[in-house]
Amino acid sequence: MTRIPRLAAIAYVLALVVIVADLVLKHWVQGLLPEPGETMQLFGPFKLTMVWNKGVSFGVFNSDAEWTRWVLSGFSVIVAGVLAVWAWKIDRLVLTIALGLIIGGAFGNAIDRMFWGHVTDFVDVTRLWFPWVFNLADGAINVGSVLLVWDLFLAPRKRTAG
Repeated sequence: MTRIPRLAAIAYVLALVVIVADLVLKHWVQGLLPEPGETMQLFGPFKLTMVWNKGVSFGVFNSDAEWTRWVLSGFSVIVAGVLAVWAWKIDRLVLTIALGLIIGGAFGNAIDRMFWGHVTDFVDVTRLWFPWVFNLADGAINVGSVLLVWDLFLAPRKRTAG
């Protein structure tokens, strides 16, 4: 039996934590705000607003066509799968965290799309001039993407004697 590399295991556990936390939060908010457009003020600029997003992050490619549900779900699962394979080869913690966040976020939203036909978004900070409502999975994907770009293109690297 092949042993899972330590950093890959960390990425997979982080992905699982993101998936579970995302689904639990979505379920909780759906109990509070069962209909799209319902809103609840939390504190300061933060509120919950129920949005059923049929597109990708921030409503891009939003469509009522049934085929988009499956294409977007399939795309999310394929991306997460490719990143999961990549995780076996990584050797840096920041990259591990980035991949875990993206994998978890992609699967969290794919689960929503496959079972409900839309992604449940609810984090509303529009009072902070951020015009989109999002969820934990979206946040994980975006933070993971920033970490990925930073690690691949901006992070300092040790020079090897050659």
